Amino acid sequence: MGMAVGNSGQTSVRSEPNVVPMIDIMLVLLIIFMIVTPLLAAGFRAEMPKGKNLESAAEKDDEVILGIDHAGRYFLNTRPIADEQLEDQLRAMYAGREDKILYFKADSKLKYGRVQEGIETARRAGARVIASITESNGEQPLLDIGGKK
Repeated sequence: MGMAVGNSGQTSVRSEPNVVPMIDIMLVLLIIFMIVTPLLAAGFRAEMPKGKNLESAAEKDDEVILGIDHAGRYFLNTRPIADEQLEDQLRAMYAGREDKILYFKADSKLKYGRVQEGIETARRAGARVIASITESNGEQPLLDIGGKK
């Protein structure tokens, strides 16, 4: 705000806003948005962890293992099971268990939708932890779930 003194010695107040600080703030915000916007457009990228099966562990009789072969058929503890019976069988197995762990194995060339159906069925049946069984190159399969490859 400024004060003007006229010819007669009277003072009057002019109400003009000082826009310089406002322009400074706007420029800072513009610079921030110019930096942040490309990062938001690129999305979050992360490289998933890689690991090796350093310890081989034999499967125990009390573990629940769900497998899906190359044709999309389910196997519960190496025994074939119909899609309609899978959820009921898993629910019965988890009813008396304190640990609700499911070991999951699927053929590598299987469509992801079929894998997701198996995981969702296991979750509905009561599985709280789902662990994936993998194979290392050059080693024997950890679980043979239905025929030759």
